[in-house]
Amino acid sequence: MANSSGEVQEVQIVMVQEEEAHPYAFHVSGPRNVASPNWRDLISSSWKNENYKRTVFSCFIQAVYLLEDDRQENRTEENALAPNWWRSFKYKLTQTLIDERDGSIFGAVLEWDRTAALADMVLIRPSGAPKAVLALRGTILKGPTIRRDIEDDLRFLAWESLKGSVRFKVALEALRSVAEMYGSSNVCVAGHSLGAGFALQVGKALAKEGMFVEAHLFNPPSVSMAMSLRNMGERAGFAWKRFKSMLPSSSETQAITDDDREKANTAGLRNWIPLLGLKTSMGLKNWVPNLYVNNSDYICCSYTDGDGTEDKEADKENTGSANRQVAAKLFVMSKGKQKFLEAHGLEQWWSDDVQLQQALHNSKLMSRQLKSLYTFPASQPTQRTPQT
Repeated sequence: MANSSGEVQEVQIVMVQEEEAHPYAFHVSGPRNVASPNWRDLISSSWKNENYKRTVFSCFIQAVYLLEDDRQENRTEENALAPNWWRSFKYKLTQTLIDERDGSIFGAVLEWDRTAALADMVLIRPSGAPKAVLALRGTILKGPTIRRDIEDDLRFLAWESLKGSVRFKVALEALRSVAEMYGSSNVCVAGHSLGAGFALQVGKALAKEGMFVEAHLFNPPSVSMAMSLRNMGERAGFAWKRFKSMLPSSSETQAITDDDREKANTAGLRNWIPLLGLKTSMGLKNWVPNLYVNNSDYICCSYTDGDGTEDKEADKENTGSANRQVAAKLFVMSKGKQKFLEAHGLEQWWSDDVQLQQALHNSKLMSRQLKSLYTFPASQPTQRTPQT
């Protein structure tokens, strides 16, 4: 009996040592200079700091990656890696999102843990801290998940849409549920890589319903065949306009050219906003996702392309106009040239030496992706009574 007890204790010690030494343990690879919420947050909330928010949301997404890793490695509650990535910020896991095709975990709902907060004398939720966060992971290149992850990657590559995936439906239902429960202003959605693609599209789907959920998208995918074909068409159209401009002019051809140029200009976000009325302006004001991209990451770098050469003057106006509507808040890593795996990695976004620049121009790709929100009138928001 004594030997059996000793063996159990020895196994527990080994499990703890493995967790402590694991490269993905929170205390090993997590953020270094981010304190857990404490009573000081009642006076000056850390959640008002954009760097803090970026760090926490990226950690929540890392937790989802590790939830799936814990599942694949059959880890128990005693040696699981994922929990510390949300517990450190006083949140708790309330729902895991499962892909029914392979049983993998691709997302999680994390909610403010009032009990854990009270234990550290945090009597109320700090200002700016969301009541619930939907976090969505990207692709994991390991046997159990690679097939379905790549299937959705190819879906986006082919169609620039993820609506046909079972994950889209599950994620949308989860986000809508917590938004209705707590109020959309108290809920956030965050994703990395493929997960950022899902986060963008489920966030946009709710925005069409009049529910505006704060979104944080890390290394969102920007490369697709649909986009490439569209760009080829745009280049061909531009070349044709240049050719026509070289032809002998007449009053009739000049009128046609001017008309074509006016139609082409409406493709930019800055031109079609005024044409769509008050409801669409309200939509833009209420839903502006936050994008975090790295120019060395060829998967997401297309988001840094501006609305077009004709928008250079508009970019100058952006710096001095508070009324300028933008499609997204675009934060660009400014470290210089990096290797792809480093540039696409999630850990860069909670790094202590992160160097970001906020882009002042509108993203051409984001403008196009959100255009459907404002081309047709959004649904009227329904009156809901969020839980306190």
